[in-house]
Amino acid sequence: MGVKRKAVIMNNILEETNLEQEYISIGRAKKARRAYGFDEISLVPNGNTLDIELCDASWQIGGIKLESPIIASAMDSVVSPDNAAEIYKNAALPVLNLQGIYTRYENYEEILDQIAKCSRDEYVDLMQKVYQEPIKDELIFKAIKKIKDSGSIAAVAVAPFNANHYAPILEDAGVDMIFVQVTVVGLEHQSSESKVEENPDSVLDLKEFCAKRKVPVLVGNCTDYNVALKLMDTGISGLLIGIGPGAACTSRGVLGIGVPMATSIADCKAAQIKYFKKTGKYIPIIGDGGMAVGGDICKAIACGADGVMIGSPFARTKEAPGRGFHWGMATPSPVLPRGTRIEVGSECSTKELLHGPAKLDDGSQNLVGALKTSMATLGAANLKEMQEVEVCIAPSILSEGKVYQKAQKLGMAR
Repeated sequence: MGVKRKAVIMNNILEETNLEQEYISIGRAKKARRAYGFDEISLVPNGNTLDIELCDASWQIGGIKLESPIIASAMDSVVSPDNAAEIYKNAALPVLNLQGIYTRYENYEEILDQIAKCSRDEYVDLMQKVYQEPIKDELIFKAIKKIKDSGSIAAVAVAPFNANHYAPILEDAGVDMIFVQVTVVGLEHQSSESKVEENPDSVLDLKEFCAKRKVPVLVGNCTDYNVALKLMDTGISGLLIGIGPGAACTSRGVLGIGVPMATSIADCKAAQIKYFKKTGKYIPIIGDGGMAVGGDICKAIACGADGVMIGSPFARTKEAPGRGFHWGMATPSPVLPRGTRIEVGSECSTKELLHGPAKLDDGSQNLVGALKTSMATLGAANLKEMQEVEVCIAPSILSEGKVYQKAQKLGMAR
């Protein structure tokens, strides 16, 4: 897309984002803003359609072009050194969890078996025990080499508190992209003097961190316009949007924190637009979590996301390392677990998940095909045009006329 075309789109969207926020009273002492999730909105056809072959779902992140806007979450049940190549071969970006079992255990297959076989009453204790094993530098090198040798891009997620320590090791190992990821990323974090003295690397200055890196740095997660705007000014190459919507995440219940995804993405899109107009730098935003079917991905793009990060759909593939189970990144917390292990099954290949042919009629397979079909129906030739489509508030969109599906647990009610 040309610079002039992008500027026109940015100006059109910016005019709409200048609307004053509306607050309602939830009680005499507190006002709140209405927020929307994917289930409460729908996309509106504009009368223009395209052949699906004319729809381009590619994008660029960190200077790397990808043929679809889908990223596989940095979760042990989703991405391993063994299935990364299959994910990448099918036009998605795999991200490995640095804090996962692949950098803690040489025999990680045995650990995966233990997690899959343990009972519902035992898994929290098991997780806390398994993830106490230290991360080993030699296993970091081994995992990244295996991913690179398979022909895939090597992207790795690291927590902010140990990013300073592990980033140079990751770069020496040949990583292509670093995700600095936590439930809620902070612009500033205050630590006690004793903690700083004990581990000086735990204090992360994002601007300084990005300036030192040889590879693109992506950061998350956030949901706020002002926070997004400030994070974009640190030198990051992408921003992850979403707090707590993941299928295996329990942060919203445990901490009471989160903003529904449609609103989160739209708010951070406004920050992206403002930052682009101010600096000329376009920082991609990535909707992270809460997307189980093709329609959710279509809505995320329409709300302003440039890409999406999904976990549970990949965990359902036959190549996934979780053996039909999926668990949250914060599940192993030794004091306050904020994730659970859910059974998702193994119902399709990675190729079928992303490109079909779909064996189910509920939108859970052929995700790229669903996105391109939606784009064709809405007259959007590329993702930028998809971001311009009209969105309406539609709380009955998933239930209207679906009495038989709901009663028989078919299709959208499966």
